[in-house]
Amino acid sequence: MASGFFALLDDISVLMDDVVTMSKITTKKTAGILGDDLAVNAEKASGFVSSRELPVLWAITKGSFLNKLIILPVAFLLSAFLPWAVTVILVLGGVYLAFEGAEKIYHYVIPHRHDKSEKVSAALPKETVLEIEKSKIKSAIVTDFILSVEIVIIALGTVVGEDLLFQILVVSIVAIIATVGVYGIVALIVRMDDLGLRLVQMSNGNKGFLRFVGNVLVQALPKVIKSLSVIGTIALLLVSGGIFVHNIDFLHHFLETWPGFIRDFMVGLAVGVLALLLFKAVKGLIQMVNKK
Repeated sequence: MASGFFALLDDISVLMDDVVTMSKITTKKTAGILGDDLAVNAEKASGFVSSRELPVLWAITKGSFLNKLIILPVAFLLSAFLPWAVTVILVLGGVYLAFEGAEKIYHYVIPHRHDKSEKVSAALPKETVLEIEKSKIKSAIVTDFILSVEIVIIALGTVVGEDLLFQILVVSIVAIIATVGVYGIVALIVRMDDLGLRLVQMSNGNKGFLRFVGNVLVQALPKVIKSLSVIGTIALLLVSGGIFVHNIDFLHHFLETWPGFIRDFMVGLAVGVLALLLFKAVKGLIQMVNKK
């Protein structure tokens, strides 16, 4: 009886050791998409009133965990019974990401009057601030959902030949690492100025290392936030382009002599522009119908 119990413990130990090893390998394979995920979500989690940054980020993080709880079981079922549906979902998600990236470029080139009203400011009424926050949180969670699908599918692809329990353990660990790691770093970024201010206060007015580092952090935050918008837009197009190139045979052989990241960006941008034009055309048609 005792020998059977210890044998069971030994089997569990071996299984968990294999899971940890494969989780490390899978995390490395998803590192690229995790980097894009970080850039996109850091840009979406910024721009709020200082006192609301962490509550908003926590709301997005909870939404991200909920996304994973929805995606993981569905991904396992689809992989087992409808593997073709996984590709369809990936491509549709890629179209959305490409559309969002193209729309950001469009808004930058052709500024809209409503863009300014969407910036969160302490001078705005509380109800307006909360409404803008809800809108940005919803947008961030939707984007996180699509990026999470890509992360889960890539992770699942590395253990596709393993037992179901092994797949569940490895992919779930990668999903948790993705959420905790990405949003933990995002939290550090958006609170950079507060950390800098605290270091300046700790220096007690004396010129030294703490004051220097504090000033650098405070002055760097606006530049980091502005750069995140650009990096996030590029990441959206790169991720979407990568989805199309790796899942559509025609595009897989498109511009093969070009560097991979340039090809992914060009494909993502092209699809995004087409999706944006279609969206504008449908929206304009609906407005014309409503006026009649």
